[in-house]
Amino acid sequence: MSGLLLRRARLGTAVRDVLVTAGRVVAIADDLSGGAPGLDRLPDGVEVVDLDGAVLLPGLRDAHVHLEQWAAARRRIDVSTAGSAEQVAAMIAAVVAAAPPAGDAVVVAQGFRDALWTTPPHAAVLDAALPGLPVVVVSGDLHTAWCSTAAVRWLGLRTADGVLREHEAMRVYAAAESAGPDVRDEWVLAATDAAAARGVTAVVDLEFDDLVTSWVRRAALRPGGPAVRVAAGVYVDRLDDVLAAGLRSGDPLPGLTDPVAADRVRLGPLKVFVDGSLGTRTAYCSHAYPGVTGPEAHGLLRTPPAELERLLRRASAAGLDLAVHAIGDRATAVALDGFAAVGAPGRIEHAQQVADRDLPRFAELGVVASVQPRHAVDDRDAADLHWAGATGTAFPYGALAGAGAELALGSDAPVAALDPWDGIAAAVHRSLDERAAWHPEQHLDLAVALRAASGGRDAVRVGDVADLVVVAEPPATVLARDGAAGLRTTEVLATLVGGRFTHRGGELGQGRLRTTGGRGARSRVGSPAQEPSAPGGEGARVAGAGPAGP
Repeated sequence: MSGLLLRRARLGTAVRDVLVTAGRVVAIADDLSGGAPGLDRLPDGVEVVDLDGAVLLPGLRDAHVHLEQWAAARRRIDVSTAGSAEQVAAMIAAVVAAAPPAGDAVVVAQGFRDALWTTPPHAAVLDAALPGLPVVVVSGDLHTAWCSTAAVRWLGLRTADGVLREHEAMRVYAAAESAGPDVRDEWVLAATDAAAARGVTAVVDLEFDDLVTSWVRRAALRPGGPAVRVAAGVYVDRLDDVLAAGLRSGDPLPGLTDPVAADRVRLGPLKVFVDGSLGTRTAYCSHAYPGVTGPEAHGLLRTPPAELERLLRRASAAGLDLAVHAIGDRATAVALDGFAAVGAPGRIEHAQQVADRDLPRFAELGVVASVQPRHAVDDRDAADLHWAGATGTAFPYGALAGAGAELALGSDAPVAALDPWDGIAAAVHRSLDERAAWHPEQHLDLAVALRAASGGRDAVRVGDVADLVVVAEPPATVLARDGAAGLRTTEVLATLVGGRFTHRGGELGQGRLRTTGGRGARSRVGSPAQEPSAPGGEGARVAGAGPAGP
């Protein structure tokens, strides 16, 4: 790839030209048609794309996804609107009656949230509506699997009520999926295309799987691999294998021979659970859950402090980044203590409840708050019920930012949609309906939210990796005119990863983004959205151009 000249790109208040070569931004000026500072002329074969005043922003990143679960959820029975166990069963029965499952396939539904139900989920409810059918219902937060009696038997589970939580639930999801790896891989790649269409250039994939093996397999299925950069996470049960292979976070995955795919797909962080979730009442909190007694009245401590410290120390010494799941305030404190003991930076995933005394510790320890703003609006009623009296410290994004913490926004897809604009909208306005914003003191300014959704980047600068997104209007203009709802429908015209287009919207064929051939370049009008992925491959303009670094 010899180069790309983006003409008339809106950068802030100015309209300028941006030159990309070898996957990086190398020049920004008012007019680069005749060359760039330090260059006598534009590179031969440069592609010229006229943005016609469209807005050029740093590419968006989703800091926490479960890509295979997200890809599968897009094809499962959606029960997210159900208000009771009986409604869930009725919704599934209606779909099954219209389209009976083939053979002995398990029927899988997605999205129930029982935090506000008056009666809990139970196998008997599914059995009554779907007699004899193996049914698995995945909770909206991915922490609970609700199974019919037939599914319990078919999967060989041990449960009296058909309900499994935390680690056991996550094993059920994989066992219940009837599609083979080849089908699921295609689903995942299609999900990355959809993410690119919303401006996503990178994700941290924390799927419950051997992601090294899975991503080496699926990234080889098409030239260039996925449409986004992927940091493939590691769970504790795979830690020995990763360390034995000598892999460090940021390394390309072994076995990938396509240079673009190898650049895009790399090893991510070690993921460790300290607690569970608000939805299952297993988040580890200083207050007791209303009506809950016994050893789990305050939630569930999945990894004790000494074991957490041991894991973090071992992984950090081997060059792995660290990501610790902590939702309740006690769990957050345990995670921060672990980072302090090890003396290594890292990320706390979710940080949904943080004691005031722990807010400054994020910045002091170099710990990133990896948060999912959509959860705050989806779970406001559950938090008011189960964290009654403690919601002042819940989803404390504004307080974290005010204390100097670095924020990274994500979706936790499929818990929320893999759409960064939805997360940004929820960060700046915490309401989805006619009700007033929930704890508006925790709102983020739009500029802060955009930076947290862009890996800390707040502008396109010379030297940047050319992970970029083109949108029709400035987000601030959209927010001022249309509110948070307008941000959710932000029009994404194009997305680039390492200077290669991974998405080109319909405006391309309507003249909004006009493409012409520069000196020695072929015209690219009407080209497919996915650029040729390997230098010198079919359709490549110049052989030998390497991909950009991470």
